[in-house]
Amino acid sequence: MTNNRFNSIYISLIVALGGFLMGFDASVISGVIKFVSIEFDLSPGQHGFAVASLTLTSTLAMMFSGPVSDRIGRKKVLIIAAILFFISAVYSALAPSYLHLVIARMIGGLGVGSALIVPPMYIAEIAPPKLRGRLVSFNQLNIVIGLSVAFFTNYLILQWGDSNAPLAQNLSIAENNWRWMLSIEAIPAILYFSLLFFVPESPRWLAMKGESQKAVSVLSKFVDEEKAKESLSSINSDIQQAHKRNRIPLKELFKPAMKYVITIGVVIGILQQITGINAVFFYAPMIFEQTGIGTDASFANAVIIGLTNLVFTIVAIAFVDRLGRKPLLIFGLIGISISMFILTGSFRKATYEIDKQAITELKTHEYFEEFSTITTLEGISYKNDVAFKRALGEIIDSKTIKKYESDFLKSCIDINAWLVLAGIIAFVASFAFSLGPIMWILFSELFPDKLRGLAISFVGVLNSAVSFTVQQLFPWELSTIGSAGTYFLFGLFAVAGLAFVVFRLPETKGKSLDELQEILVGK
Repeated sequence: MTNNRFNSIYISLIVALGGFLMGFDASVISGVIKFVSIEFDLSPGQHGFAVASLTLTSTLAMMFSGPVSDRIGRKKVLIIAAILFFISAVYSALAPSYLHLVIARMIGGLGVGSALIVPPMYIAEIAPPKLRGRLVSFNQLNIVIGLSVAFFTNYLILQWGDSNAPLAQNLSIAENNWRWMLSIEAIPAILYFSLLFFVPESPRWLAMKGESQKAVSVLSKFVDEEKAKESLSSINSDIQQAHKRNRIPLKELFKPAMKYVITIGVVIGILQQITGINAVFFYAPMIFEQTGIGTDASFANAVIIGLTNLVFTIVAIAFVDRLGRKPLLIFGLIGISISMFILTGSFRKATYEIDKQAITELKTHEYFEEFSTITTLEGISYKNDVAFKRALGEIIDSKTIKKYESDFLKSCIDINAWLVLAGIIAFVASFAFSLGPIMWILFSELFPDKLRGLAISFVGVLNSAVSFTVQQLFPWELSTIGSAGTYFLFGLFAVAGLAFVVFRLPETKGKSLDELQEILVGK
């Protein structure tokens, strides 16, 4: 391996750690939210906002991180993002109230939005053309790895807290497990902050600021000096062309010639989130607890979900240029639809009954006196989780229900938990090799050059807005229409999306951007 190639990979890996922190920060809440909900006695609306608040500020950061990086530099924005991740980790771990936790999560959201936009931008600007696609994909892959690691560390902390290890007892891991789950992120944040000082500033940004000599010096780390000078010439030409173009108004996206491609962008952007992926990622342990398998097993299953997402994201990267975008989307949406209907059927067939055996099991808990009034429901069978929880709510206070819900369900539910696990795994796998990565690939290919940045920003913000809505509403949906109704809705959205992809989405594989522009926009 040449020094230039090594430098490209080495620098890209450092910068892509921002993606890791983004993935970790986004999904660590999945293990935290149950314990936070108990400690602060959250309503379904507060529960949802504790999760979704990060997406709110990350959307804001996505809108402004690009322009800010043009003003102060890509490297400085990445350093600021690392600091924001660290502050969020420490502040959220020490949060004395729900309000403080939400503020801490929103600070982290600013880092998340920056880590979604700036690292791939930086990597694309330093990578040699032959390596650009692979190196840029490091960031997306690191996001997925971050998601997986968060599930794993949540599980480890839960297990460590339940152990009799002296250190765990001294650190009060069991009593403060959710605080430790959140604090772990400070470690990779410090590492990222430290490593960024070994990263040069983007050569494109240096050229934008008139520092051509420094730009060539940086480019020479990744290509030979002659190609570095050629690259600088090309960069300067692009910058001059950009200066000549006036700012493009949003209304340009809605002209008749853009109707087809903007419709595709909007539908795919909404579809990626409205089928429920972030409900699964951000509430995974809670979803599994609804099957009555208990807290420990629920956290263990969340780890499996993270690994599934990682494996099938790699599958997508390997096959997207061989099989094409449309076939992968079709197969993925079929899988998503079937998975959601499996979950719907599983929860619809589930029954909830507090029989003698359930009472006997509940009495084994030393804290049974706190919810002993549950015996008044003995012998009553409930056909869905909403009716069961409503009955509990009439005789037991909400905080006690949240605290012991896992025990209630474990003793009282009759459901095929293995089928639910299989459905969730199939759903995540189907998403990971289709809608997950392919949405961004389509966005980079569908829109004409002069409108691409504006169009991607528009549909990206729309995608985040839908993600926020799904995260915010998920706890309310579970408490109002139940698990079966919630998954049925996700399945219907997937079927509608499948019909759109089959009949309206063009295949973009193997076509140049100029060819696609001629076909889709006609100019």
